[in-house]
Amino acid sequence: MLSPPSSNPYQGFMNSIDCDLVIVGGGLAGGLAALALAALRPELRLLLIEHGTEPGGNHIWSFFDGDVAPQDRWLVDPMIAHRWTQGHAVIFPGFQRDLATPYNSITSVTFAVHVRKTLGHRLLIGADVRTLAPDRVTLADGRIIHAQAVLDARGPGDLSALRCGWQKFVGHALRCAAPHGVERPVIMDASVDQHDGYRFVYLLPWDDHNIFVEDTYYSDKPDLDGVVLDERIAAYAAAKGWDAQSVHREEGVLPVVHGGDFDRYWPVSDPVARAGVRAGLFQPMTGYSLPDAVRFALWLARQPLDGLPAATRAFARAHWRQGGYYRMLGKMLFGAARPDERWRIFSRFYGLNPALIQRFYAGQSTMADRLRILCGKPPIPIRSAMRTLLNPPA
Repeated sequence: MLSPPSSNPYQGFMNSIDCDLVIVGGGLAGGLAALALAALRPELRLLLIEHGTEPGGNHIWSFFDGDVAPQDRWLVDPMIAHRWTQGHAVIFPGFQRDLATPYNSITSVTFAVHVRKTLGHRLLIGADVRTLAPDRVTLADGRIIHAQAVLDARGPGDLSALRCGWQKFVGHALRCAAPHGVERPVIMDASVDQHDGYRFVYLLPWDDHNIFVEDTYYSDKPDLDGVVLDERIAAYAAAKGWDAQSVHREEGVLPVVHGGDFDRYWPVSDPVARAGVRAGLFQPMTGYSLPDAVRFALWLARQPLDGLPAATRAFARAHWRQGGYYRMLGKMLFGAARPDERWRIFSRFYGLNPALIQRFYAGQSTMADRLRILCGKPPIPIRSAMRTLLNPPA
């Protein structure tokens, strides 16, 4: 059993500990919130709790330069493992385009190293949480952490309250015997055979011989057959002529939200503050959460701890309202487009102005952007689109 605390209030407690703010969940949202608070409010007695062996889990988070405001880059720059200043590419049947916007990737290793180094004793790993309340966290081993405020950043809430399609993927880091020849990230290679919705391959060239290959689907169902996707990645590498060995694997399923009830997802009766996907803070059409996680972390650092549950819920509710346009696009994608024809929507989108594309991924589309995306020759039948938008789901 651990001994009572001395100069370090976060180590050695037997039954309870007092602090100002407890963040539960050391993924992207919880980790960034803790880093922002550690930098901007060092006087706070802060504790980040993660149930796994490392913060961040097993993920790669990537972002375009325009996704994070220049004045906010200090929060993420120390964790960037790879940066491509030469931009990125997309590939569709009969259409290929290079875009100049630089691209960046954070790995779970660089994330964990930076969080550990920055937080030190303010990080508690391998801790299972039994219950949360607005002013305390009870761990599975019976220890109680008392706090002025608790922030729940443990991943998705009740997804049954939302109407979702799914972006699901398996990724392999491959080590190639010879140079693979890919010079810049390929955000979407949709020249591959279409299966289970809209399928594309995502490529991140770490160096001349190492490349990350992810097989991704915009699918109607969350079911993920990892073995099949492993085989398709191997077939893709073979078709490229790569003699490659997998040295790392990850997989995931992200919601692409096209409707639902925010008040069911985050009931007023739930009095605990939330962050990240648990608060619905992601781009609904893409499931992309890093820009919102950065914005939320820096907003949080300016908030008083008193009244934090109501403040975070108001922040998330405003984000839900602002996401209505993207949910409409998702409803058209999943409700009006044939699964094997969904690639046409993305192919048309990637023919638009690069600045518009950038703002879309950041979740900051202007009114002019929104009109431009919907104008012109539609990639799906107008009648199907209108029927999908006008008819409520069963």
